[in-house]
Amino acid sequence: MAVPARKTSKQKKRSRRGHIKLSVPAMHYDATTGEYRLSHRVSPKGYYKGSQVVKNETNND
Repeated sequence: MAVPARKTSKQKKRSRRGHIKLSVPAMHYDATTGEYRLSHRVSPKGYYKGSQVVKNETNND
């Protein structure tokens, strides 16, 4: 049965696990609605690239 000869140090363990992390979503400010939204997505109010592409009857803004 294989048993490690020495204890793995904290530095070695953390450098090996350095790529395991959460990624931050790409958010940007939408000047049309004045809100932040995900890139390449339609805003909650139905705007994309400055023009309204989805008509939303529930919002009275």
